[in-house]
Amino acid sequence: MSHPHHHTDSECQELLRQLNAYVDGELAGELCRELQQHMDDCPDCEVVFETLTRTVALYRNLDEEPAELPADVEARLFQRLSLSPCSGLPAEG
Repeated sequence: MSHPHHHTDSECQELLRQLNAYVDGELAGELCRELQQHMDDCPDCEVVFETLTRTVALYRNLDEEPAELPADVEARLFQRLSLSPCSGLPAEG
């Protein structure tokens, strides 16, 4: 279902510039209320907000150590990217 967009692009862009501070809880109360009201009325900005909060949550839940890929997956990935497994540089030839 499509919702009409009641804001100008510049209004959306201005509020979206503040999203990181909003997600991190660093935005002043009045600005938080304005941003929340905007998202309540703007499904496009709400989608951006939801995507950002999910991305931040995933990042915060990552382990310090990167996960090890199974050797066959790593080999296929390097082959697909045309990289040398040892150096991460483009394969010669």
